[in-house]
Amino acid sequence: MKALVIGSGAREHALAWALRRSPGVRDVMVAPGNAGTAAIARNLDIKADDLAGLVEFARREAVDLTVVGPEGPLILGVVDRFREAGLVCYGPPRAAARLEGSKAFAKEFMQRHRIPTAEFAVFEDADAAKTFARKLGAPVVVKADGLAAGKGVVVAADLAEAERAIDDMLVGGRFGAAGRRVVVEEFLDGEEVSVHAICAGVDAALLPASQDHKRAHDGDRGPNTGGMGAIAPVPWVTARDMEAVRTNIIMPVLRGMRDEGAPFTGTLYVGLMWTRMGPKVLEFNVRFGDPETEALMPLLAGDVAGLLHDAARGKIPAAITTRAGSAATVVVASRGYPEHAETGVAVEGTDEIRGDHVAVFHGGTRMQAGRMVSSGGRILAVSAWGDDLRG
Repeated sequence: MKALVIGSGAREHALAWALRRSPGVRDVMVAPGNAGTAAIARNLDIKADDLAGLVEFARREAVDLTVVGPEGPLILGVVDRFREAGLVCYGPPRAAARLEGSKAFAKEFMQRHRIPTAEFAVFEDADAAKTFARKLGAPVVVKADGLAAGKGVVVAADLAEAERAIDDMLVGGRFGAAGRRVVVEEFLDGEEVSVHAICAGVDAALLPASQDHKRAHDGDRGPNTGGMGAIAPVPWVTARDMEAVRTNIIMPVLRGMRDEGAPFTGTLYVGLMWTRMGPKVLEFNVRFGDPETEALMPLLAGDVAGLLHDAARGKIPAAITTRAGSAATVVVASRGYPEHAETGVAVEGTDEIRGDHVAVFHGGTRMQAGRMVSSGGRILAVSAWGDDLRG
């Protein structure tokens, strides 16, 4: 099998790493990749949003499986383009990718299909949004409707912060078109959990529950980020809990998407808040999470390439084989991340991290004049796995 991964971050490095370890895979390519993926795969000079270039390459090279990492190409319709060309591409078509592309659509979809989530309302007018925020009371959550590189969510500790966030998005245009509408929603108290489901139509198999940590600083302080680390599985989430998530959340989503004419194939990422009333949905992603993927891939046993290839063609296993034990990932980020991350800083010492139970997945790295330098906010994701989180 020849496999292509679309994207350039640590998630894509972890996916390429897992595909490379799959039996029967003889060639792995990453478009465009980074300095880390170049060590295990063939990097391609094709941008992740160059849909025509990606399709042309995959057709010319007879690629057997393409796995899409980031949300951008999915929302642009990369899966549709590959399917039209007769190519196997793992991910949801454009119509189903709206679950991530628009938070307003996702919230209203959950309301239509009675999927548990926070109380919310959608606004284009700043004054109306502030009035609703005051009705909910602080703390309160303000979200840009569209994609904002993981930075479009503000958990406001007081109403003044909420009003500033609303003004930043709706008046100041902080996130451009992504912030022309905002979702103002009730703050949910509890533990966050991420559940990834491998889906095809109205069938799904679940990966172990994972948990990412979004605050920039130690002690769960600082601004929200795209994710500073992750663990998998979550020790206190039971098999019964996972079955409840499948029954009450994942299956209603898949049935709802089918009924609305947008059947879902690919990875459905459900971001949950485990409240005293049970799990409620914070957000949907339509691809593997980052940095959760970097903790999940080392736990998967068997043929990952075969699993994703089958799912892309509508075949889901009864269960996904995983290794016993736990995995943890810690992200190395640039100074100033997430607001003003330094780039062009030398990245050294990665070759010194060795072992059978550790991997370094590159996020924002590139080669410059023969040395490795940072090219983004999240530089590396260092993952380790063992019998439990302590070992």
